[in-house]
Amino acid sequence: MFGSSLDSTQLIQALYETLYMVTVSLLVGALIGIPLGVLLVMTRNNGIWPNTIIHHLLNPIINVLRSIPFIILLIAIVPFTKLLVGTSIGTTAAIVPLTVYVAPYIARLVENSLLEVDEGIIEAAKAMGASPFQIIRYFLLPEALGSLILAITTAIIGLIGSTAMAGAVGGGGIGDLALVYGYQRFDTVVIIITVIVLIIIVQIVQTFGNYLSRKVRRN
Repeated sequence: MFGSSLDSTQLIQALYETLYMVTVSLLVGALIGIPLGVLLVMTRNNGIWPNTIIHHLLNPIINVLRSIPFIILLIAIVPFTKLLVGTSIGTTAAIVPLTVYVAPYIARLVENSLLEVDEGIIEAAKAMGASPFQIIRYFLLPEALGSLILAITTAIIGLIGSTAMAGAVGGGGIGDLALVYGYQRFDTVVIIITVIVLIIIVQIVQTFGNYLSRKVRRN
């Protein structure tokens, strides 16, 4: 392919592995991260369900997990990964550290998005007798939806970059392709191809995320 040792089948397989890792880890990470982000906002001192203990417990845990570089996290939780999937090598195994990485990241992004909502809307909801759950479901989340879409878009792009690093430990995907066929075999063409593919994916994701966010905000 383009005078390199790489063929189109390998590129397609690597692309599939990258999309597989991003999709699964994003879904699981969102299922964990979104409720955590909502809980962080709810339990603040001036939140709709103030709880100092829960907030002060979650906040440092999320900060610690977010502060660990992904490549270190990837290695640090190898025993946990083996416990869950039976191995620490391969595409499926890479999903575990990717999920651990993205969940607190999403939680913080969701928290920031929800905090952007005008407090007057929340006060109006309380005045109408809405419960904390109703405030979140019918007022907070709908008002923050445009910002939440951009937050998830940012999380997806971060995951794409992390899957590239997962290739360093045999995680598969575009990163593994660049490492094995590009770096180790000194094939500059492969590296250029993988970089271009990643740029295209990121541009598509960002463009689609911006479009959805604008559409939601107009409605």
